[in-house]
Amino acid sequence: MAAASTPSVATNAPLIQQPASMPYDITQPPVIEGFTPTSRRDDETFKERFMVKFKQNPFVPIGNTRDSQWLMRGRIFAQGFTVAALIFGVFATSMKSKD
Repeated sequence: MAAASTPSVATNAPLIQQPASMPYDITQPPVIEGFTPTSRRDDETFKERFMVKFKQNPFVPIGNTRDSQWLMRGRIFAQGFTVAALIFGVFATSMKSKD
């Protein structure tokens, strides 16, 4: 009977991974579908820039940044109060149903 030889070769050589092909060219900016970048004109005056921005979004308030910060903080306070009122309401309702 012939002895079966099993190959018991242990190789500790590290596996070398081949670099994957890049899905895009890293030397160019990415292409974003539906987005067309426009170059900013340096000769645009403040009034022209203001009118363009106002036409794009007329509801953005233009004014004192201190007032804007105060309104933002007030909004955050109101949201926190709403969450606290909801939690208190749920807690009060659960306590009332046990009686």
